[in-house]
Amino acid sequence: MAEMAAKGESPEILFWVGCAGSFDERAQKITRDICRILEHVGLKYAVLGTEESCTGDPAKRAGNEFLFQMQAMANIQTLDAYSIRKIVTGCPHCFNTIKNEYPSLGGNYDVIHHSQLIQQLIDEGKLKAEGGESFKGKRITFHDPCYLGRGNNVYEAPRAALEILDAELVEMKRCRSNGLCCGAGGAQMFKEPEKGNKDINIERIEEALSLEPNIVASSCPFCMTMLSDGVKNFNKEQEVKVLDIAEITAKANGLI
Repeated sequence: MAEMAAKGESPEILFWVGCAGSFDERAQKITRDICRILEHVGLKYAVLGTEESCTGDPAKRAGNEFLFQMQAMANIQTLDAYSIRKIVTGCPHCFNTIKNEYPSLGGNYDVIHHSQLIQQLIDEGKLKAEGGESFKGKRITFHDPCYLGRGNNVYEAPRAALEILDAELVEMKRCRSNGLCCGAGGAQMFKEPEKGNKDINIERIEEALSLEPNIVASSCPFCMTMLSDGVKNFNKEQEVKVLDIAEITAKANGLI
């Protein structure tokens, strides 16, 4: 973004990468695929790079409102300095925080999640499911991330990316507004779970595996970690792949 601004240019959209998308090795692959999609359709985009800081979501969920406001204010100052208006995120937590919690601190932006951007590009005919790896005959089940689904009522966008594939889309019993959390939300990602009968991600992946899918799809880096750990727990890594909507779209369009 700094390089673009130095040339007197501005992006059509700012890609907010997020902490997971920047530092988590698995989520970095999703970040690359979102960039591949943006480049494929010719959208002029930028990233903040080292100027991007955590949105403050984990701090807020863990109860540290003071730290959240410090992080949020710093980000708002950066975004406003570049006159950013439209943002796409690779993470529902970043999406929810910037969209719903930054306005009260003076940060007003048009924020969309990457699954919504993909749906938009499919509707415009810029993304199709031709070429690349075929998903023909695959069984796919989609896990609704809490902050995307129940938090912001985004249910159709990620499914739109799956519906154009030549694949069978099967729904878990607990899906859409009745979805079950992967177990990482509310800053639970960063602590050990309390004692109980079963970890939530094991419960969730059991429900997914009961459908005998080839692919468990999601669109959240936290869910990705929890679902992947669940699949590993049952030694099913060879039979069942956990993929993000962006990865599926990039493969279906022959971008990988």
